[in-house]
Amino acid sequence: MLLIAGAAVLGVLAGTVTGYAVQYHREPTPLPPLAQQKMDGPKPAAVNDATSRRSINANRWHKADEDLAKKLVEVPGGVQDSFSGPVSVDVFAAQWYREPAEAVGDVIRSGLKNVATATWAENDRNFIEINLLQFRDRSGAEDFQAGIEGYMPEKDYAGNTGKELPGVPADFGHLWIDSKAHRQPGYEPVRQGHALVRRGDTVMTVQWTNNRGDVDEKALVELAKRQMERL
Repeated sequence: MLLIAGAAVLGVLAGTVTGYAVQYHREPTPLPPLAQQKMDGPKPAAVNDATSRRSINANRWHKADEDLAKKLVEVPGGVQDSFSGPVSVDVFAAQWYREPAEAVGDVIRSGLKNVATATWAENDRNFIEINLLQFRDRSGAEDFQAGIEGYMPEKDYAGNTGKELPGVPADFGHLWIDSKAHRQPGYEPVRQGHALVRRGDTVMTVQWTNNRGDVDEKALVELAKRQMERL
């Protein structure tokens, strides 16, 4: 019986070795082609005078980003350092928050999905930034709005409770002008005005910074109204 069992095992091993030997000498069988061998989409562009934040890494953007960016007010002519277009969520978080590393996770959990920004400078004194923030649902937008309204009265920010933004219900918008200019040795006094509006799942912020310690509230309100009309 042991001889028969041993012969059976040797037979199996011999068959296996023969199979490997035959397979070794055969030409490899090519795998079937993928359903999509080439993905359609823009290629990242090399950095030169014609590139932008978007063209450097084009595949990060989505059509929804373009749709939101189209709602931005037009950047005035003759201004300096202007930009208008989509901004990735991580870049926005790094620029908006004092603790960027923690902020990226916070904004992602809040459901922020699309950001569009317009910035420009006027006469080296006024610096304007508009942000349109679109969330996955209304609750995310409400939480973001509530967060801003919560910290703006602190002395490191506006230092006051602000006022109603003309033409906007109190629950959906607010306006702040810094109580006093923020001063640092060796720098011009900086004062800011902030307008905040929420509409559905989208939050609009307008920040007007003046490096002479004065903010044109009328101009800020007019700009906020123009941006609200685009929404």
